[in-house]
Amino acid sequence: MKDIKSLDAEALRWRCDPEQFDFETTEEMEELTEIIGQPRAVEAVQFGLGIKQEGYNIFALGPTGTGKRSLIRQFFERQAASEPVSPDFCYIHNFEEPHKPQALQLPSGMGIELRQDMEDLVKELRTALSAAFESEEYQTRRQVIEEEFAERQQEAFQEIQERAQEQSLAVVRTPAGFVFAPMREGEVLSPQELQELPEEERESLEKKVKELQEKLQEILRQMPSWRREMMERVRELNQEVTDFAVGDLIDEARQKYADFPEVVKYLDAVREDVLENVRDFLPQGGNRQEEEGGPLPSGADNRMRMRPSSLRRYRVNVMVDHSDLEGAPVVYEDNPTYQNLIGRIEHTARMGALMTDFNLIKPGALHRANGGYLMLDARKLLTQSFAWEGLKRALRSGQIRIESPGQMLSLISTVSLEPEPIPLNVKVALLGEPLLYYLLSALDPDFSELFKVAADFDVRMDRDSDSQSLYARLIGSLARKEGLRPFDRGAVARVIEHSARMVRDSEKLSTRMRDVTDLLREADYWADEEGNGVVTSDDVQRAIDAQIYRSDRLRERVQEEIMRGTILIDTEDAKVGQVNGLSVIQLNDFAFGRPTRITARARLGTGDMVDIEREVELGGPIHSKGVLILSGFLRSRYAIHSPLSLSASLVFEQSYGGVEGDSASSAELYALLSAISQVPIKQSLAVTGSVNQHGQVQAIAGVNEKIEGFFDVCKARGLTGEQGVLIPASNVKHLMLRQDVIEAVDEGEFRIYPVETVDQGIEILTDMPAGEQDEEGNYPEETINGLVQAQLIRFAEERAAFNASAKGGEG
Repeated sequence: MKDIKSLDAEALRWRCDPEQFDFETTEEMEELTEIIGQPRAVEAVQFGLGIKQEGYNIFALGPTGTGKRSLIRQFFERQAASEPVSPDFCYIHNFEEPHKPQALQLPSGMGIELRQDMEDLVKELRTALSAAFESEEYQTRRQVIEEEFAERQQEAFQEIQERAQEQSLAVVRTPAGFVFAPMREGEVLSPQELQELPEEERESLEKKVKELQEKLQEILRQMPSWRREMMERVRELNQEVTDFAVGDLIDEARQKYADFPEVVKYLDAVREDVLENVRDFLPQGGNRQEEEGGPLPSGADNRMRMRPSSLRRYRVNVMVDHSDLEGAPVVYEDNPTYQNLIGRIEHTARMGALMTDFNLIKPGALHRANGGYLMLDARKLLTQSFAWEGLKRALRSGQIRIESPGQMLSLISTVSLEPEPIPLNVKVALLGEPLLYYLLSALDPDFSELFKVAADFDVRMDRDSDSQSLYARLIGSLARKEGLRPFDRGAVARVIEHSARMVRDSEKLSTRMRDVTDLLREADYWADEEGNGVVTSDDVQRAIDAQIYRSDRLRERVQEEIMRGTILIDTEDAKVGQVNGLSVIQLNDFAFGRPTRITARARLGTGDMVDIEREVELGGPIHSKGVLILSGFLRSRYAIHSPLSLSASLVFEQSYGGVEGDSASSAELYALLSAISQVPIKQSLAVTGSVNQHGQVQAIAGVNEKIEGFFDVCKARGLTGEQGVLIPASNVKHLMLRQDVIEAVDEGEFRIYPVETVDQGIEILTDMPAGEQDEEGNYPEETINGLVQAQLIRFAEERAAFNASAKGGEG
């Protein structure tokens, strides 16, 4: 097997050459108007905007910071600018069913105009009606009606009085009513004188009184109908005067809105209601006569008061006004509660009771975005009670129906307003993590019907010369947008390099614009601290170092404990069954590598492979899978013609938390081969990489952090030139190492070996050939594989002898 050479310094990091850019600072660059790095998402959004069928709403899925909101808003606003302005939506009083306010849809700006016209109309009506009812003509005509009633009443009583006088009877008013009393010589007889009259005369008087009393009762019974007749004539007069005063004003409004039948119909209803309730427009003195006989205006009462609350029904509740828009609306609702989405009905407290009317109906985000586009955060939406169900119901029905959650779920039956639903025409975009999208797809059958377009945002993009140029323009555009100093070529190149480091791949660039923008802001801060007018590569590097320093307290503590000997890690000599594995600890957006001692022990057994981490439930399923692969590798390579008579144990030393992943499986295999062959492994080297049953070393994540974690330990103890790390060869393209690591490699003080197979790795770790299998399946004796094979054969023979002796003893 040929020697594996360590990597040159040039292979450890991709360098962005500042000289490839034809500008001195980003101030000279053109603004970037296109979206870079998200071709799949861009095409999906364009498709979602173009298709007008129901259910083709958009779910923008991707990690935070990838620019989902900015991209969606940019496309929505661009599309909205080319579309007609959405109509205004209003609620008006329903004069036939007051608890069911009517919805009104008007062209943009006309809602406000109608509201103002109605306010002006009410003011003019109050003025016109007051003048009409205080006019001399009205007072005269009303006085005539009242005098006719008084005359009829007077004539009836006069007739009774005349008939009584003819029969020598007087009409006397008492607290109990009218009574008739006998008279003699113009004087009313006293009760004593009445008793002294002859019986025949007294009976005759009583008969006359009874007849007159019956006649009086008949007149009194007729008086209410006379009064009702008078009241009806007064009402007719009032309606005539009202119609005359109101007609021209409302007819003028009808002509203005003649092209809008719903408004005309509403104005006709207003006219009828004004005729029926004209007293609401007039000063009210509060006497009973007004309440019974209709409005009786009188200018002499200084305590007159208006009843403005009764005129609220003539207002226009403009729910949404689009008069200031030049296209369709684009709305982002930051707090998507049920009421903030669907709208609500507010109440006011009056005399200890909660009251409401159509003026207290408030719009939601769906009203504001109706006819346009609505953006919502999926996580916020799903965490609000009933909000998700309310949104689905609105999208399915194509209507915005304002009701409380209790009404929606039929939990309450309290009488309240039932506003007429408003037709809904909106394109909705939900923004969320991929996990939310896939959970909703799997668990909510309505989701796939309502959100058919998935805009999948990637966290990285391909790196080539064209993309680097676009990325440079992006940096310039972000700097201008944020009001930052210009970046020179070196600073732009350093930002692009760090972008590749963020995605841990030298052939890719990050599309998490939030992190890139944060780096630009912080580099601008350090440029300001240094008094630089332009941001340089040193400012960018200082910002990167400061970000790391703010987050790496735990890394320093781990390194400190290794140096103090609390955590046992060897970086020199060689030991049997012991190897330095590498793991990554992720803390929010900061990750660092930590070396871990892995040990293995082997003895005669029945083929058991004991994973101590799994036995104590500290190992995850992927880690356990990696250990089981080791067993398959040993059986297929060394125990083809005999049973695997081995009992081995593997453990991560000083590991007190969970262990997950298979990136240490190659290190575990090296430790196991060393334990079986009794060949020591160099402790100056650390290992990472997963392994399959064929002995191939496979790529792992976090290769940069793992290398740097072991390098920091070696550097603190003193670099010797023998230290290094074994990585999978397939991970070389992911290398974006720190400058100090690259310098150490360039000076020969640290080495990084790319390995493709376990045999390559074991040779580097032991300085002993791995050995190749001959045609009979045997390995050379003085090789690692040969020693392992020989030891396993001895274990099998000892096991066979032990089993034979055990059977002989039983016989």
